[in-house]
Amino acid sequence: MKKTYIFIICSIVVLVFCGIGLHGNISGEKFDSNKWKTTKLDNEHDMSLRWDMMNSLRNNHKLVGMSKNEIIKLLGKPDSSFSTPKTFRYFLGYAHFGIDTGSLIIEFENETVENYLVTRG
Repeated sequence: MKKTYIFIICSIVVLVFCGIGLHGNISGEKFDSNKWKTTKLDNEHDMSLRWDMMNSLRNNHKLVGMSKNEIIKLLGKPDSSFSTPKTFRYFLGYAHFGIDTGSLIIEFENETVENYLVTRG
């Protein structure tokens, strides 16, 4: 019984410290389609803007099931050098972890979004 209490207390302490550690790295930047499409990721002020909007984008827009045209209207044209007819890739900029960068990869099947993932690195 005593070991259970110690485990619970240690788990709570770890969760609190993880929450504090991540607090500065998870942005609450609201997704703005116009800002997403016009941001200059080589500008120091905007280099992580898309990354900062990812949580809002995922939480407020149901990407799965959207058509290619809807995705382009929402996010603009994908990065041409890394995209194919079945996969769109959007560079997210810096991920607030040193020089780590990220990408949003959207996979299509029959012209609609089947899956998407956010990558780092």
